[in-house]
Amino acid sequence: MYERRLLYVNASQLSAFLWQGGVLSEEGCFAAGDAGRQQFAAYLAANAKSVFTMLANVAEEGFHVELIPFLRGANRQSIISRRLGQLFFGATLTTAVSLGYQKSRRKDERVLLAALTRNELFAPWLEVIARAEAPLAGVHSLPLLGPLLLRKLALADERCLLLTVQDQTLRQSYLEKAEVHFSRLTPLQSSSIGAVAQTFASEARKLQQYLVSQRLIGRQEPITAYLLARREAGEALAASCVDSDSLSFVHLDLEHCAEKCGLRTIPADLRCEPLFLHLLASDPPRAQFASDVERHDYHLWLIRSALHGAAAVALFACLLWAGKQLFQAYRIQDEVDGIRAETLLARGRYEEIVRTFPPIPTTTDNLRRVIDRYAEIERGSSSPVDLWREVSHALQGAASVELESLEWKAADSPAVARAPAGAIGASAVQPPPVGETAILAGSLRLGAESKPRQVLAAFNSLVDALKRNPGLEVEVLQQPFDVESGKPLSGGDATSGEFQARPFRIQVRRRVGP
Repeated sequence: MYERRLLYVNASQLSAFLWQGGVLSEEGCFAAGDAGRQQFAAYLAANAKSVFTMLANVAEEGFHVELIPFLRGANRQSIISRRLGQLFFGATLTTAVSLGYQKSRRKDERVLLAALTRNELFAPWLEVIARAEAPLAGVHSLPLLGPLLLRKLALADERCLLLTVQDQTLRQSYLEKAEVHFSRLTPLQSSSIGAVAQTFASEARKLQQYLVSQRLIGRQEPITAYLLARREAGEALAASCVDSDSLSFVHLDLEHCAEKCGLRTIPADLRCEPLFLHLLASDPPRAQFASDVERHDYHLWLIRSALHGAAAVALFACLLWAGKQLFQAYRIQDEVDGIRAETLLARGRYEEIVRTFPPIPTTTDNLRRVIDRYAEIERGSSSPVDLWREVSHALQGAASVELESLEWKAADSPAVARAPAGAIGASAVQPPPVGETAILAGSLRLGAESKPRQVLAAFNSLVDALKRNPGLEVEVLQQPFDVESGKPLSGGDATSGEFQARPFRIQVRRRVGP
């Protein structure tokens, strides 16, 4: 975690403070000069990891209210930069504060242009900060913190004066609608409470007259002057600061204001710079005087901080993911242990049950081999049901066919089935390695008036019906007639008194498996 340190600059010296949790601690005071700058460089080197913010309280400053057209973005910034260069020529520490827009039709914007005009006062300190590469968050002016103080104290006057004491000087600021319009610094001749009270009264009246002469307020317009001082100065302020028709005085207790703003280090005297430093650290205003060149190291620090933050978030996410994985691994291991315990318990119960079985005549391995062999034989066995179904489909349209016998066997051997020597078209066919074979024996009865050609036609129709099944191999072993060449086939072979059934035999093979 980085530390925040505040640098308070006036005309003669630079003071360094550590701000932490509402507590302000002074760490060093460096005089304007070579020796003081060397000590300040050593101080920066010793606190290289801190972020620095500078607060200036000098008399060499300028304030000017300008009216610019209604613009946005780069065009607005361009016209503001041009006006700053015209008003504060050569000033490097400049800023602009928007005071709102006019309600007329053009809607012009009122802008407070401010500058710290004494460059030689700030340049040596800024050069030391740049050489040390210390992150400078910004350069602020003390009067621009006045609106923040009034908001903290819930004071919302339309126009008012704010008078405060800082390092032997009296700061007088004119605020309108909670924004600074003018501020000046007056040296104090004496630091006693009575002298400070008289200075409050005289400088407030002078500032009122100046504002009337500049037509910033009306001649008889009432205005309130807020005097920031310790409680002990109340009587002296009441005696010196007498209200008039146009100017009234209100004493703001410094201790009460510090408590209201959250400052735990109560100022020990009339000086108010600890309160303004606390306001700067706790709620810095957006308007500041340093350019991007002076804030270069601060921008690098912001980038590093963002990268460190992203890395921290990534690391935290990885740790969460690792924790989740570890928890899941622990839970899975716990489940595995539970399952292992249940397995051991079930195995023990199984062994107890097995011990109650009667002894078997063989070993478990032999029994397992027998069962495996039986399963293998069961898988390899075949049934004639499928082949009978195919044959029955072919016999559905053959009414004249009388099937007398069926011989079925599994064709798992290379046996060769041959037709009889006198059968026409008989041939030896090697059966498939695995399949089934059926021999169909039957006869054809077409009636007494049938002719041999009609008998052969009915037989060939049966054979064709079987062959139309692509899964069957059909072989005729015996035809109903001897149709070998050289033997006549005539219609007189089946006369009316001598008609008899014509037998036939057909062999059908069917492959089983792939």
